[in-house]
Amino acid sequence: MDIQLKKGFLEILVLASLKNEDSYGYRIIQDVSEIMEISESTLYPILKRLEAQDFVTTYSTEYNSRLRKYYKITKLGLQKIRESESDFLEIKKIYDYILK
Repeated sequence: MDIQLKKGFLEILVLASLKNEDSYGYRIIQDVSEIMEISESTLYPILKRLEAQDFVTTYSTEYNSRLRKYYKITKLGLQKIRESESDFLEIKKIYDYILK
């Protein structure tokens, strides 16, 4: 898959994985990997970009005597998902046309 296209999909997949509950890096990787392969070295720069754009915020809580960083989607992040829906429907039409 084209790198730029994959990057766009991954950003939205990461946001979508946070839609229903806050999560941490390893769990986000597990969730997103069900749809598209993602590694730690890919995920963390995406999370950093999403945080810089105010699509996610972070907080830390203690888990097994260690701090675990959680990511929480913001209203702006939810808005980004909604805005992307029409783009993805258009892309789906293109793929459907190509594959018929």
